[in-house]
Amino acid sequence: MTSDLVIIGGGASGFMGAITAITNGVRSVVILEGTSKVLEKVKISGGGRCNLTNSCVEISNLVNNYPRGEKQLLGLFNRFSTTETFDWFQKRGVSLKVEKDGRVFPCSDSSEDVISCLTAAAKNSGVKVLTNSHVKQISKINGGFNLLVRGNNSFKAKNILICSGGHPSGRRLAKSLGHSIIQPVPSLFSFSTAESSLSDCSGVALDVQIKLKVNNKKYSGKGPILITHKGFSGPVILRISAFSARNLYRNKYNCELRINWLCMHENEVRLKLDLYKLENAKKSIFNNKPFHSLPRRLWKSFLLSLNVDRQLKWAELSKSEKESLIKCLTMKTYLIKGRGPYGEEFVTAGGVSLKEINFKTMESKICKGVFFAGEILDIDGVTGGFNFQHCWTSGWVAGKSISLS
Repeated sequence: MTSDLVIIGGGASGFMGAITAITNGVRSVVILEGTSKVLEKVKISGGGRCNLTNSCVEISNLVNNYPRGEKQLLGLFNRFSTTETFDWFQKRGVSLKVEKDGRVFPCSDSSEDVISCLTAAAKNSGVKVLTNSHVKQISKINGGFNLLVRGNNSFKAKNILICSGGHPSGRRLAKSLGHSIIQPVPSLFSFSTAESSLSDCSGVALDVQIKLKVNNKKYSGKGPILITHKGFSGPVILRISAFSARNLYRNKYNCELRINWLCMHENEVRLKLDLYKLENAKKSIFNNKPFHSLPRRLWKSFLLSLNVDRQLKWAELSKSEKESLIKCLTMKTYLIKGRGPYGEEFVTAGGVSLKEINFKTMESKICKGVFFAGEILDIDGVTGGFNFQHCWTSGWVAGKSISLS
């Protein structure tokens, strides 16, 4: 079979690239998906709801959500960003909603609506989709490429768009064509700690300020944290894990995490404790806390970790006990001993080197006629719809560029 464009990978960027290319004049487009189903990551993302983009429209702010690829995405997002993604799906019948944290979902809360939209748009425009079609080898030939597919089937193509996500097969194909691969490592994951004082606080969530130290590298963040039965998770942890992914990997996920549980300066906390102590002198410390934002279970765990007497009254709190409590509330340090489960989107930091891609077209600088889009590139975002946005954008730019080639 001969096609103007063969796309390797039936995910978000592959479908966007295919639909964009064929609706802009590319005569024949084929998607080759190695597994039995297309758009599987779209299906499972967001717990089956599909967080397909984010409502962040200011591009200078949008690119700050990408630990790798920020500079390259600045230009790409000026061509196709979150606003264009929102309009693209709405025009094709997918009603969207924006949640309080900026994440965008289908109004139906079902990823099947997104899948149906993409597959219908591809089918109606003439894109051929073939599943169980794992590409084993790519060879250069006159006028394009020959692709050897599982079962000894072969395809000839003028152009190739590789959109195989984080699967190693795509990186292997890219390397066979002369590309450099930045070693993929996990991104977006929770932290594990052996801290025993948190054992009764699993499920507690609140906003905090955190500082992470990995050897001599320091990272900081502010936002919602979730205490788990093994350690810490939540948006601020996932974000900082993404930005520190490579250093954490090199350090075997051993690091120090310092948490300001109140997001307050220690002097402010000291003043508040002194005032509360004065006004509640005869009340029990364990049953009366001065900070409404701090969950009761967490307050008690701090007191227990400091060996505070359960019968102690506020008037009896010594200066040294107060100072220890202040440090616990504003600069408590936890030793992280490993990473917890991978994030729901299974995002990796790594892939095809960005130095080898022309980001005006998404075409390879190494091998003319080969284009890349999506997670196969060394670009990744934090949680919140940002990784899908990169897929829609790079797929759209690649499809548009191929139609003009």
